Amino acid sequence: MESVQVIKQRFGIIGNTPTLNRALEKAIQVAPTDISVLVTGESGVGKESIPKIIHQLSHRKHNKYIAVNCGAIPEGTIDSELFGHEKGAFTGATQTRNGYFEVANGGTIFLDEVGELPLTTQVRLLRVLENGEFIKVGSSKVQKTDVRIVAATNANMYQAIEKEKFREDLYYRLSTVDIHLPPLRDRQEDIHLLFRKFASDFALKYKMPTVKLTDNAIQVLLKHRWSGNIRELRNIAEQVSVLEQNRTITADALRGYLPTSGSNLPAVIKTSKAESDFSTEREILYKVLFDMKSDLNDLKKLTMELMKTGNIKDVEKDNEGLIQKIYGTTTEDDSKTPYDDTIDNSEVLSISEHTEDLQAEPINTQDKYHFAEEIEEEETLSLHDKELELIKKSLERHNGKRKLAAAELGISERTLYRKIKQFDL
Repeated sequence: MESVQVIKQRFGIIGNTPTLNRALEKAIQVAPTDISVLVTGESGVGKESIPKIIHQLSHRKHNKYIAVNCGAIPEGTIDSELFGHEKGAFTGATQTRNGYFEVANGGTIFLDEVGELPLTTQVRLLRVLENGEFIKVGSSKVQKTDVRIVAATNANMYQAIEKEKFREDLYYRLSTVDIHLPPLRDRQEDIHLLFRKFASDFALKYKMPTVKLTDNAIQVLLKHRWSGNIRELRNIAEQVSVLEQNRTITADALRGYLPTSGSNLPAVIKTSKAESDFSTEREILYKVLFDMKSDLNDLKKLTMELMKTGNIKDVEKDNEGLIQKIYGTTTEDDSKTPYDDTIDNSEVLSISEHTEDLQAEPINTQDKYHFAEEIEEEETLSLHDKELELIKKSLERHNGKRKLAAAELGISERTLYRKIKQFDL
């Protein structure tokens, strides 16, 4: 078994960070077997080197090694690319084509960005991993293949599984051995070493003197976050090598090539996306409408009881909880609000007199249904009218203070401001 240092020299890997060495050790140990391997790490950390090491140290090294970027192949053709197709299987299939799993029989296939695979293709891939069988597109014949699969991804696979974008059974089949490559910001002692290697390579390529960094420039290099990892560092080294006339690079000169957002400060990582404003507002409107319908039903119940009994006090006593739910409790602070929820005695008396007149005439079942239908007709308002009415009431309640009104409506202040402009309030 070859040592880590020999592998580094053979495959041009630079660095001596313990986490990097551990990843290479795992690759060396797993190479002689046929175990499936999943390489994880951020974009630009050099994940493509691990499958090459595994293939060259395995008994398959004399057979084909095919690297497939799953994210670069359109969803409609990826099954054909991987498993092949028969003539006439789809429009444009003018001849039979062998897929990668047939061509690489006995060798190794590297599936880069495996998290981008469509769910239908994931089912086919799972079958290959389980029993080495696949079917060409447009065929019914089962074919066998002996392929070693090494996959890589920079996505969070657990989140993809939770969102049902990646099959859990396929994940565990691929990640029999998980090799994680650390980001460049966690390899501080390797950053300057890599820069010097890239600067030397570009000096030979462009036939120019090699650039060198001052001590202050080295500190700037180490403090940068390197979100693009080794790929970003290589690009910076190439730019500096080509564009700088002075071959000794100062800190100020180096800063001119680094993105301003690339400091080594804690990064803000976005979690799952929030729902759109439209969806949120729609849910709020539905909730408000259901609450209003419930209140209207309660009001109908009170009205019917008043019509039947004509006794305000008895109805108020029997339905005290219901009245408090609809009108709220009366406090001394009610006078400070821009509206009055208390019931005027003269209005109650007027209602009582009116209900006595109604009680004098018998109410038949047909009239009751007619009365209910009229109330139902009054309820039918558009969402636009309900939304406008709720916003007006909330603004009046809070004396035009948008922040308080937005909090009461359950929407953001920005959304409320947009609605105010939309409705010209």
